[in-house]
Amino acid sequence: MAGNSHRRGAIRKDGTKKGQVVGSGGQRRKGLEGKGPTPRAEQRPGHPAQRRAAAAAARDERKRQSAKKAAEGPEIIAGRNPVVEALRAGVPATALYVALNIDADDRVAEAVRMAADKGISILEVPRDELDRKTGGAVHQGLGLQVPPFEYAHPDDMLAAARDSGEPPLLVALDGVTDPRNLGAVIRSAAAFGAHGVLLPTRRSAGMTAVAWRTSAGTAARLPVAIATNLTRQLQAWAADGLMIAGLDADASLSIDALDLATDPLVIVVGSEGRGLSRLVRENCDVTVSIPMAPGVESLNASVAAGVLLAEVARRRRVAGRV
Repeated sequence: MAGNSHRRGAIRKDGTKKGQVVGSGGQRRKGLEGKGPTPRAEQRPGHPAQRRAAAAAARDERKRQSAKKAAEGPEIIAGRNPVVEALRAGVPATALYVALNIDADDRVAEAVRMAADKGISILEVPRDELDRKTGGAVHQGLGLQVPPFEYAHPDDMLAAARDSGEPPLLVALDGVTDPRNLGAVIRSAAAFGAHGVLLPTRRSAGMTAVAWRTSAGTAARLPVAIATNLTRQLQAWAADGLMIAGLDADASLSIDALDLATDPLVIVVGSEGRGLSRLVRENCDVTVSIPMAPGVESLNASVAAGVLLAEVARRRRVAGRV
C-alpha cells in the first residue's frame, strides 16, 4: 500500500524512523531556564544604589560607634605631662579634673591656666573619684575629659578634597591598631598636604585621647573618616578616578619611581606587623617601597607613611613649578 510508506513512524532503510529528529538532550529547555532572580540594585557592585546603600550602612555604623562611646562615657587623658601636652596641642576637651589637695607644680599651674583660657570647665574632685574616672591610671592628680570624636563620611572627604583645587591626596590605614601610630600618621598627613585619613571599622585604632595627643591637634583640622569595608571603599574611589598606591616593604616599585604622585591618589598604609592585607593589596594599582640601607629593620607604619607623604609633596611642588 503506497500510503503506508508515508505514515508516521515508517522505517527507513537506514533503520531510523521517518520523521524522527535528533533531540537537544534538554539543552534547549535548560537554555530557556533563568539564572535566578536579578540582584536588587543596591546589591550590584558599582551601581549608584549600591553605593548609596553602603554609605547609609557606614552612617549607621558611625552612629552605633558613637552610641557605644557615649554609653561607655567620655575618655580621660590621665597624667600631668599628657594633660599639658594635649592642651598645648589643642585637643578638644570638655573638663579638666584636678584632685583635691593636689601637690601643685608648674605643670599643674600651666594646665589650669590653659584650661581657663580655652573656656574648659575646671573641676576639683576627690582623688578616689579621679581614680574611678581614669580607670585606675596613674593620673598624678590631673585628668582631661575628651568628647567622642566626630568622624567624617568618605564621600564628603573626597568632595572636600576635589574642592581644594588640588589633586586629591588621601591616606587609608589597613589594620593600624596602635593609636600613637594613627595620631602620627594624621600629623604627617596634615603636614604634607593630604586632604583626609580613612580608617576601617574593624581591626583599627580609633581617635582616642592617645591618638588625639599624638596628632598634636591636627585631627581637629584634617577630616578622619570611617569605611564599613575598606576594600569596597578603595574600589569606589578607584571608580571615581583615584589611583591606589599601597606602601609595602616587598614592593618592586621604589618611591623614587612613583610617577603617580601628582595624580589624584590614595596612599594605603598597612599594619605594624603584617603590612597590607591580601584583598587591599589586590586592589592597589601599584605597591611601593622605601629604599633602605642593608641590615636595617623596616620602618614602622607612621614613619613610613611620613616618608612617602613627604616624597609625594615634593613631587607635587616640583610639578607646580614646571
